[in-house]
Amino acid sequence: MTRIRLALAQIDTVVGDLAGNVERISRRLDEIADCDLALFPEMAVTGYPLEDLVHKPGFVADSRAAVAEVAAMSGSCALVVGFADPGPGGVVHNAVAVCHGGRIVGTYHKECLPTYDVFDEGRDYEPGSGPLQLFRVGGVRVGVVICEDLWVAGGPVGRLLDGGAEMIVAVNGSPYHQGKQAARESMVTATAAASGRPVAYLNLVGGQDQLVFDGGSMVADPAGMVVGRAPRFREAVVILDVDVPAVRSGDGDLPVVEVSGIVERGDHLVAHVVEPLEEVAELYEALVIATRDYVRKSGFSDICLGLSGGVDSALVATIAADALGPEHVHAVLMPSRYSSDHSIADALALASAQGLDAITMPIEDVHLAFAGTLATTPEGGPVGLTDENLQSRIRGVLLMARANANGWMVLTTGNKSESAVGYTTLYGDTVGAFSVIRDVYKTRVYELCRWRNTGQLGSDGRPVIPEEILSKPPSAELRPDQRDDQSLPSYDVLDPLLEAYVEGNRTRTELVEDGHDPDLVDRVVRLVDAAEFKRRQTPLGPKVTIRGFGRDRRVPIVNHYRG
Repeated sequence: MTRIRLALAQIDTVVGDLAGNVERISRRLDEIADCDLALFPEMAVTGYPLEDLVHKPGFVADSRAAVAEVAAMSGSCALVVGFADPGPGGVVHNAVAVCHGGRIVGTYHKECLPTYDVFDEGRDYEPGSGPLQLFRVGGVRVGVVICEDLWVAGGPVGRLLDGGAEMIVAVNGSPYHQGKQAARESMVTATAAASGRPVAYLNLVGGQDQLVFDGGSMVADPAGMVVGRAPRFREAVVILDVDVPAVRSGDGDLPVVEVSGIVERGDHLVAHVVEPLEEVAELYEALVIATRDYVRKSGFSDICLGLSGGVDSALVATIAADALGPEHVHAVLMPSRYSSDHSIADALALASAQGLDAITMPIEDVHLAFAGTLATTPEGGPVGLTDENLQSRIRGVLLMARANANGWMVLTTGNKSESAVGYTTLYGDTVGAFSVIRDVYKTRVYELCRWRNTGQLGSDGRPVIPEEILSKPPSAELRPDQRDDQSLPSYDVLDPLLEAYVEGNRTRTELVEDGHDPDLVDRVVRLVDAAEFKRRQTPLGPKVTIRGFGRDRRVPIVNHYRG
């Protein structure tokens, strides 16, 4: 039995910020100096995912130079660091470098390139095809793989184990969706238990465009028990000693790169095993880190949003305050002739409880001016849906003007249920740069609000989201006595149907066979399909379900299939 000291360096990188990412790695080197092996994320020096940056030869060459900088800083602790590796003929590999003693002692190219869900790696990279090798670190023969390699039966993990690996380490850029961490842990522990060898899993953390990387790095011992687990949704370095059973060498063993020998230590480091988050808590944390990173990595410090007194804008304002600090959140109340007194009061109460900057900008005069201008057209003054959309678009213009004047980013407040059926106004409530709850169904919006209210209270000692917001019927308040259920089915009925159609990929026929009302299915399917053109023009938002609207759901806008 050999004991190896391992560091899981779970860091938040920025795509394209080569110098910054090298600095982020270097800041951890003192902390892990006494370790034998430290793992950094997939594409650590470049950020992840790279998308079309990987097709710029100059960028890829710079990536190779950046990992050489990291290698030059390496000492007695071996580093596993992800980067984009240029190959002959202009190909690029998703790669890791093993660095030790000031140099790169070996590289590994990812073999299994995912082309499903949000991934396009088969388009962007050449799969690794060279002979495998092991790295003897701290006296242990270590097999190194990257993300998808761990999941594919018949992939490199089995060959590494058959070739004499005593330990498997996998570095990852694995994005979050609800339920994914349990699947990861199941794969890691099952691989460890089946092989009788420890498995270390290191994941990226942070937000990148619509993706959220949730960390949750872990180590499983040879019995398949988790002996170390990093926190979710924040940077951390977890250091622990891992006991590694010896594996007898054979004639079929893979070649071994000698990196470092056994270090005798008098202490035994045991990691604290962080408890898993409950489902609603992890979803809330995902939305917070996604918002914080998108705003800050985009170069903004402050945001503004329309605060209506409804549940959606209440949740978005609360998430933004938790992400950026309430002093950086600017709420704009834009009441119309149809806004109820209690909605205005509820919005002001939320702003007061959270210490948000709030300003009231009534839209009545602007509404009348637009209506007067339109009254001179052959169509006459705006009525019905035209008038409702006009109010939303006035609010969008005012929000953008306030943001432009102050250098703020606008957050939109629409949820997945509304986006799915097109219950949104283009160039109105879709105006903004980031749609925080775009992938959150309306029923889950209420769950998140109630969960958040169980935490820290507002500055006035009351819940941060007033109960009055959660108890009233949802309404856009664009006409007298309007309620959402006048235009849509109850969200308790609508959301399960949407989830089956959008995420479950069920057809109209299958949904009816599942027991859904045929007339409702026809109506909802028609609404979802007809609204695709709207969703293509709306801001991106964090993907938190197994299939969001964006890069992981690509359906034709012109689409006559109604199966």
